[in-house]
Amino acid sequence: MSDLTFAHISDLHLPFEPHLSIGQRLSKRQLSVWSWRRRHAVQSGEVLAALAQDVRAHAIDQVLVTGDITNFSLPGEFRQAADWLAALAPAERISLVPGNHDALVAVPPSEGLGLWSAWTRLQEGWPFVHRVGEVSLIGLNSALPTAPLLARGRLGATQLTRLEHILSTEGAAGQLRIVMLHHPAAAGAIGWRKALADGAELRAVLRRTGAELVLHGHARGARLDTIPGPHEAIPSLCVPSSTALPNPQDQGARWHRLQLIGDTADRWMEVTVRRWSIEAHAFVTDSVYQLCLPRRH
Repeated sequence: MSDLTFAHISDLHLPFEPHLSIGQRLSKRQLSVWSWRRRHAVQSGEVLAALAQDVRAHAIDQVLVTGDITNFSLPGEFRQAADWLAALAPAERISLVPGNHDALVAVPPSEGLGLWSAWTRLQEGWPFVHRVGEVSLIGLNSALPTAPLLARGRLGATQLTRLEHILSTEGAAGQLRIVMLHHPAAAGAIGWRKALADGAELRAVLRRTGAELVLHGHARGARLDTIPGPHEAIPSLCVPSSTALPNPQDQGARWHRLQLIGDTADRWMEVTVRRWSIEAHAFVTDSVYQLCLPRRH
């Protein structure tokens, strides 16, 4: 098996100064504007620029983005995000799923997620399957508009049914399956207000079909959880905001360099944690560890 290398980034919250119309103020967007007034200094443009430079410097085969690229789900933000992603890497080398901030309110596809089609490459709707060599990246859309003060997600029966079929098919083909979504899949990983509403149903699918790794964002801190699989536990790895300066609520910006190593019998993911250093004004290696992936049975 070749040593494929991935970059996992999330919760970019690209800086964007909102100018809301009267109609847009009468929506959940206004709450996000008030929140942005408190947090805009946290989501650093300097860190964002350094993140792109650091990712490009590390010989990455595929960039995995797990949502919350925007703040307010405004059409201008979707266009700005498309420009940023286009400059980061060739379109076929980026796989993206949306987060709750990318779905604060319903936005027409032509002004919203449709502008990101180069990085979702949907064929028959969600989930997508992007094959990169021996790896199948399976992207779920857990983002949907919710009531004020909630940031919950939901996959729905249609996505879960398709996911079970995809996991079974890709597994039978001998592919290593990485599931991507914004909201945590592991039980208890986040509070009810921000949790995946049908997380139990997702975990039931994973228990029946298996997967080798789950990646997500949404949490303020890095996490490593496990989800029961058909034979062995499935690791679930979270990267916090890849652009946030350290503060009482956020660990601070980081991204994960994931290198697949080993053969078909024993496969590992080497995780290099790249953390923003205020002192160095750059990303530095914080730690390196290895995850044992579930073995084929």
